[in-house]
Amino acid sequence: MNLADDLLNGAKEIAAFMGLPARSIYHAIEAGTLPCFRIGAKICARKSTLLAWVAAQEAANDNAALRAVA
Repeated sequence: MNLADDLLNGAKEIAAFMGLPARSIYHAIEAGTLPCFRIGAKICARKSTLLAWVAAQEAANDNAALRAVA
């Protein structure tokens, strides 16, 4: 995947990609929980990074659930 295909420009594009409201994206960025970066004032993120982050969140949640059952 080339950079142009991987790059999301702005909270609205990130939100659309993740299926969330833009306000949720702003809150996650303020909290420092969403992997993103800025180009000037524009919030940007890579699709590939967000997908890896979501997978890591799922794995962490699955591991916590397994520990709770054990």
